[in-house]
Amino acid sequence: MAIFQMTGLSGAGKSTIASKVAEKLVQIGYKVEVLDGDETRKTICKGLGFSKEDRIENISRLGFVANLLSRNGVVVIIAAINPYNEARTELKEKYNAKLIYVSCQLEKLIERDTKGLYKRALLENNNPNKVYNLTGVSDSFDVPNSPDLAIETTKEHVEESVDKFLEFILTNTNQ
Repeated sequence: MAIFQMTGLSGAGKSTIASKVAEKLVQIGYKVEVLDGDETRKTICKGLGFSKEDRIENISRLGFVANLLSRNGVVVIIAAINPYNEARTELKEKYNAKLIYVSCQLEKLIERDTKGLYKRALLENNNPNKVYNLTGVSDSFDVPNSPDLAIETTKEHVEESVDKFLEFILTNTNQ
């Protein structure tokens, strides 16, 4: 079927958009699976840390599972931070995974901070609650040069982003 890999900083809206798009696809008769980065890190990617190597391995595992599902007629949406061009390129080359960049200005992410990660990442270094290696703050994020689709959640309402992504999927999937 098809694989769609989302990339973007924590809180940009990847999971929200992916789940809403999946609901709409199911309503019109598609088989859909969302591989959410937060969920898969508790299961098939458990034990991986946040080093560059572990993050790349995380995406590689998600790509492998996505490919298995896709070969069996499932539209797969990978909703993970996916910070490195290297890992994104691997999925594109191996599995023809389309790249969706969900961007949001850092100021807006800090304001939203749904998981409290930005607040914790901005704490003093000696604070025991400090989060290290937060992508976009204290760890790198390779902004995609030419994503197949760009969604800007700073400027778009959720439903606008959902409709944009849904239309892109319907255009790039053969059922």
